[in-house]
Amino acid sequence: MQKKIETSFQLKLIFMFLVIVLFSCKQEQTRAEEGPIAKQQYLPEKNEVDAMILKQENFKKEIVSNGRLVALQKNQLKFDVSENLEQLFVKNGDYVKQGQTLAALKVFTFGQAYTKAKINLKKAELEFQDKLVGRGYDTFNKDSIPTEEYEMLAIRSGYKDAQHELQNAEFKLKATKLIAPFSGKIANIKNKQHEHINAGIEVMTLIDDKMFEVEFYLIESEVSEIALGGQVQIVPFALNKSYLGTITTINPQVEKDGTILVKAKVKNDGQLLEGMNVKVFIQKEVPNQFVVPKAAVVLRQNQEVLFTIKSGKTYWTYLQTTNENSRQYSVIPHPDKSSASLKEGDTIVVSGNLNLAHDTEVLIKSIKSDKQ
Repeated sequence: MQKKIETSFQLKLIFMFLVIVLFSCKQEQTRAEEGPIAKQQYLPEKNEVDAMILKQENFKKEIVSNGRLVALQKNQLKFDVSENLEQLFVKNGDYVKQGQTLAALKVFTFGQAYTKAKINLKKAELEFQDKLVGRGYDTFNKDSIPTEEYEMLAIRSGYKDAQHELQNAEFKLKATKLIAPFSGKIANIKNKQHEHINAGIEVMTLIDDKMFEVEFYLIESEVSEIALGGQVQIVPFALNKSYLGTITTINPQVEKDGTILVKAKVKNDGQLLEGMNVKVFIQKEVPNQFVVPKAAVVLRQNQEVLFTIKSGKTYWTYLQTTNENSRQYSVIPHPDKSSASLKEGDTIVVSGNLNLAHDTEVLIKSIKSDKQ
């Protein structure tokens, strides 16, 4: 019985071996019928770039500085007398007209002093007239009395002192009202109603904001590029818009740090505020320049280069930037590199050039103008 089992197991092993051999032969036959596998050819990938045609044109040289807006007319308003603040007629940001009352102090004390000064003047006037009559004058016309005698009697009678006291009392009474000396906007109100106000202490600020001055500094070498009446472009950091201004003053003195103060006027459209920080751009045209976008200039071997395209391949040329503005350079072939060359009509890579090398195949996606 045991022998029959062993014989059956051996037959199964032989059968499985035959199946494996037949399957392998079938695969080899299939491969032979299909033929050899063709080798894939490697095609190098071309870099896609944007380009422009180089030409000579006017370059807008740009001087950039930071500045600050300052109101042409700005006053810190103060009372000339001390008292409690009885009324405050304005708030920060209000527009007021010249001659408008802005605030008022309690007037009782000053009103009483004014009334008393008028009474004292009347008394002194009567005393003065008595002295004139005693001297034989029947007229009180100053022109009819010798000047020296008139002045002497006016002082002895107390008439001069009374006049002076009345003028002071009248001034102090009027000083209890804070009047706008010009039209503008209110800012920096310091006090609240019923607080005590000391004479000579700032109560509020009045700003005429119809026109601003922009104060900015240029280095000595840049001042030769500007002139009185020249235009500047002003861009506030807080606003997404620009304004045109006109240069009004160039200070004839160099500061310790080698800068010169320049001022320009700019009209307010209602959005400019006193003390705003701004960017100042001054442009001057330089004729007959090769002008390229800043993105077209890259570094290779620590040198500035441009990539030109010839017959579908890129070639770098060493260059030197001569001027710049916020978007562009004016360039020339590097004077110390004999191989450097730039001429009108050259095709220049302006984007997609960060990973390019010399003698690289490229595909031009688009030809851009220098304005883009």
